[in-house]
Amino acid sequence: MAVSLRQLEYFVAVVDDGSFTTAAARLHVSQPGLSHQIQALERQLGGPLLERLSRGVRLTPAGRTALPHARASLAHAERARTAALRASGIDAGELHVGTLFSISVGILPGALRIWRAKYPDVQVRLVEFRRSDDLISAMEAGQADVAVGPTPEGWAGPTREIGAEKFVVTAAAGTVLPGIPPLVRIGDLADQLWVHYTPPSGLADILNAACDQAGFQPQVAVRTEQAPSALNLCLAGLGITLLPGNVVPPQFDGIMLHPDPPVERRLSVYTRVRPDPITEAFVDAISDQTLVNPAHVLEQLGRGDL
Repeated sequence: MAVSLRQLEYFVAVVDDGSFTTAAARLHVSQPGLSHQIQALERQLGGPLLERLSRGVRLTPAGRTALPHARASLAHAERARTAALRASGIDAGELHVGTLFSISVGILPGALRIWRAKYPDVQVRLVEFRRSDDLISAMEAGQADVAVGPTPEGWAGPTREIGAEKFVVTAAAGTVLPGIPPLVRIGDLADQLWVHYTPPSGLADILNAACDQAGFQPQVAVRTEQAPSALNLCLAGLGITLLPGNVVPPQFDGIMLHPDPPVERRLSVYTRVRPDPITEAFVDAISDQTLVNPAHVLEQLGRGDL
């Protein structure tokens, strides 16, 4: 007999609630019925998953191994259910959007605002990663309905490029930097202190690659996980940084310069299969070029018409 989703649901509920009694009450089933399903699951998996204690339960080693797979199976089933509802034209359920942390800050807020105006009853769950390789692996494993990130090589499913995200160098007001604004050569910044990113991350890779191409290794003053934090640390005078221009607000009171030659990241929105109408609406919303490179970033280069 195959393992059922109900058995997995009961197993996860007992773990989350810490007792059979509480889980049975929340699931509106009898405690003997719940125990019977857990015992059946344990027989099918070849051993005990839970240790019954006088107060609550504790996972066995087999249970700790099985738990993440049980959660993943339940999440996968829920995504299949909501996808079926959306394919049937029912505006309900939840859209899972895979992306990188920097993109969730710089691009997604505007795209989700546009999209939710059309589908206000559909919830959104962001599945965020630090590196594009992790995002692609998650999409291949079915952890999200649609992904927004660096253009994947050889992706088999539908892909739509949404533009090249321009990176800028920022510094606190009053910082003396070489170059003729609004341009600066990365190689001319070799003597500067940098607000860098905690590896491994895509932003750390981009900053390192830009400096490596210019022939130097950045002198790191402080590291951070997120682009907005890097911007704040930069404004506090701790160093200069390199980050997506869409993270910089229009009323930025520091220095913003454009690397020459440009530092860019080509972005796409992609899915595993042909998107349903709700997902397609999100693809359309994220394809707005002003989200990838806001007007105030392009206007500084004299390219506000792009």
